[in-house]
Amino acid sequence: MSKIQEALKKLQSSTPGLDTGSAKSDSDPVPLARVTRSGARDSAAETATVLEDDRLVEIDYGALRSAGLLAPVDQQRHLADQYRIIKRPLLVNASARGDYQADDVNLIMIASPLPGDGKTFNCLNLALSMATERDRSVLLVDADVAKPHISSIFGLEDEPGLIDLLLDEDLEVGKTLLKTNVSGLRIMPAGRRHEHATELLASRRMASIAATLSKTFPDRVVIFDSPPLLATSEARVLASLMGQIVLVVCSARTPQDAVMEAVESLDQDKAVSVVFNQSGSGFGTDQYGAYGSYGSH
Repeated sequence: MSKIQEALKKLQSSTPGLDTGSAKSDSDPVPLARVTRSGARDSAAETATVLEDDRLVEIDYGALRSAGLLAPVDQQRHLADQYRIIKRPLLVNASARGDYQADDVNLIMIASPLPGDGKTFNCLNLALSMATERDRSVLLVDADVAKPHISSIFGLEDEPGLIDLLLDEDLEVGKTLLKTNVSGLRIMPAGRRHEHATELLASRRMASIAATLSKTFPDRVVIFDSPPLLATSEARVLASLMGQIVLVVCSARTPQDAVMEAVESLDQDKAVSVVFNQSGSGFGTDQYGAYGSYGSH
């Protein structure tokens, strides 16, 4: 049994999971933002490098909260504290100061064994939490190309994104990056649907895009919302390009054998973290997140 599996069993039996309300974010996305023209640009260096235009995704926090994608106001600080605990070791690794100091360690994939485990909720909240860091910017990539929840949540289904980049080698990465009204946060939509998405994600073009996203801005953390590991083949292909992987497990519903199968599908030499998420019990002050970061050397 690997170190990850041993720690996973210990963690799973010890404490309730991170409370995210319902798992609606993984199954019933609704548009909660609109794209406008910002009229503002970033530094000349960034503009020249990635050619971002002035589109702006205006995120509505109230709508996100009403849809169950953010904590209610009276539980906002509680959940924020949990994500501070979760993000810190990920950021330490991304700064090449942790145990994992690979070139791609600022590429973080958020995955789950099965659909409905709260993956997208955790992905969104983790990205928003990291965007509050003073010395970090965040790019949230919708890589769940079969069921692009992030794109659907923000009404970005018709915007060019990851799949368009993979299909068109002349398309600049920056043309798929959308600024948001959250300082330090950008979004890359999934882009068009394609029947050969797995092969596209396994292509040299994808490896080149991942390297560009990792190296162009060393202070940027790139978070990939991945398909469930056991539901599609795309997730395992994507995992091979990542520096860190966060596995979201719903402690109240995910079968243990599914968790173990998902863990075994991952490269044991990567930085793999586990977030236990308890859906369906409502937000409560006694519901604390269980978090562990494990890996085999």
